[in-house]
Amino acid sequence: MNIIRWFVTTAMKFGLRVLCRVDAQGINEVQMRGPLIVYSNHTGSIEVPLLFGELYPRPISGWAKIESWDNWFLNWIFSLWNIIPIHRGEADMTALKKALQALKQGVLFGVAPEGTRNKTGKLIRAKPGVVVIAKMADTPLIPIANWGGENFSANLKKFKRTDFHIRVGKPFKIETNGLKVTPEMRQEIVDEMMYRLAELLPEEYRGEYSDLEKATGKYLIIL
Repeated sequence: MNIIRWFVTTAMKFGLRVLCRVDAQGINEVQMRGPLIVYSNHTGSIEVPLLFGELYPRPISGWAKIESWDNWFLNWIFSLWNIIPIHRGEADMTALKKALQALKQGVLFGVAPEGTRNKTGKLIRAKPGVVVIAKMADTPLIPIANWGGENFSANLKKFKRTDFHIRVGKPFKIETNGLKVTPEMRQEIVDEMMYRLAELLPEEYRGEYSDLEKATGKYLIIL
């Protein structure tokens, strides 16, 4: 399985490098093993395999909507990559337990706090689920922003290469100083996290998090 995963990931990375001009600044600063939660914006489908390929050979997992397993190819590739299916819009405790176990095993765990594709490339309001797993695992997080992938399909039809940009932020931990974490606090924390992500993006991609002056950091400790 490891040999197959290496071959598929290497071939995928090579193919995407042909189709895209990848500008991956700071990717080598991401630690080689976890526990670490990697979170990113979600503009489409291209950034998932591209980020996966750029982070390889780091052991990586993540969540993907369970409906993806209905597609035979996604079923095969996600199983090969140890991706965890999740029921969106509900408290999926099985998916959460598997994610916590992966982090205990030293895996980098990827999440997209927006919860769905933003389609335009502009950030939409994040959901607080990532805060739950980060607090339960007591693990650091690191933002990885990307842009350009939203143009991939249109460029492919025109036989044009896509400029795909990656920027890596500073790792941090969530610190609530013993306070009870309420739903309102979880939303506040994930908003603080998204402002960290927005800082890495060009202004036109910041969307809901455009006003960086609103950014706070009372629950985040930079490592």
